[in-house]
Amino acid sequence: MSTPPDRSAVKFDLFADAARKRKIEALGDPLQLIARHIDFDHLTQVIDDLLPRGDGRKGGRPPYPTSVMVRILVLKYLNQLSDEQVEYQLLDRMSYQRFCLLEDSATIPDRNTVWHYQQRLGADGVTALFQAVDGQLLGHGFIARCGQIIDATLVPAPIQHFTKDEKEQLAQVKTPEDWSDAKRRQKDLDATHTMKHGKSYHGYKLSINVDVKHKFIRKIATGTASEHDSRHFDEVLDEHNTSRDVYADKGYPSARRSEMLQVLGWREHIQRKAQKSKPLSACQKKRNTRIARIRARVEHPFAQMRHMGGKLIRTIGQVRAAVAMTMMAACYNLKRLARFLEDGVDAFYKGGPSKSEVRLQGINA
Repeated sequence: MSTPPDRSAVKFDLFADAARKRKIEALGDPLQLIARHIDFDHLTQVIDDLLPRGDGRKGGRPPYPTSVMVRILVLKYLNQLSDEQVEYQLLDRMSYQRFCLLEDSATIPDRNTVWHYQQRLGADGVTALFQAVDGQLLGHGFIARCGQIIDATLVPAPIQHFTKDEKEQLAQVKTPEDWSDAKRRQKDLDATHTMKHGKSYHGYKLSINVDVKHKFIRKIATGTASEHDSRHFDEVLDEHNTSRDVYADKGYPSARRSEMLQVLGWREHIQRKAQKSKPLSACQKKRNTRIARIRARVEHPFAQMRHMGGKLIRTIGQVRAAVAMTMMAACYNLKRLARFLEDGVDAFYKGGPSKSEVRLQGINA
């Protein structure tokens, strides 16, 4: 009696790629959700207007289209990938290739191409991208409504290790004599240390303004970790919010700020901080609790940035760190706008959070 052949679920098919694509479509590709709802042609045009492409008369290797490179940068910061990982994932993942318009391309931008493009874009380029995404928010009716919340978060950077002699020379604003140019380029001398809740942090600080209604980031400012949270308060105050209510935590109260807000017609909702010899009254504690219920909405963008791969800055220097933090904020807004449009969130709904927003909060809490 003959032995039956071994059975296997593995089936080889010339059209396997097409079958996988259909299955991905059925399951739902989150990158295609973004591609459907975000006007990347508009973002591309903004960058091309700011940084015109060369005409190729001088020869050399032709550049990748701006539409491809902008999508690659968005992909990089949506997932907090290094340039090396961007190259690898573009070679390996079908969904990444499709999102970046490279599905049928025989060439893929390498890590150096990605790095050089981001350097060319610089602070002005990513600021223009952030503003362009904000313009799309307004175009869909998601204006800043119901008040604004101001807060800051620490963005860690790799800790630098120096010898005692190096520290002494750096304190005198001198570059250690034995450092080569290559070593100097790898040392981040801008990031600073700070203490928070008894724990030491090293890196930078990101201050944001979030509108109460939709929780989009409306304004940002960047600095080093040792700068006080309140330093950028005036810089991120949004005069275009439809409400005059301003919310902030215990790191922001001051007599001068309260007077300034009152003179300018803002309604101050800044939590009070107890002093060593002057504890908070029962009334002040209740007020802090009322403010906290609304102020807590600002934690959503920070949590989402952590879910997008973490907030760690891999760059060297404050200028590049500011570029990275601005891209984080732009990608948060871009991703949230795409989800709102997919779920049909009504920008002018007057009640509390919509069912879609409640579901989003449950998923991303």
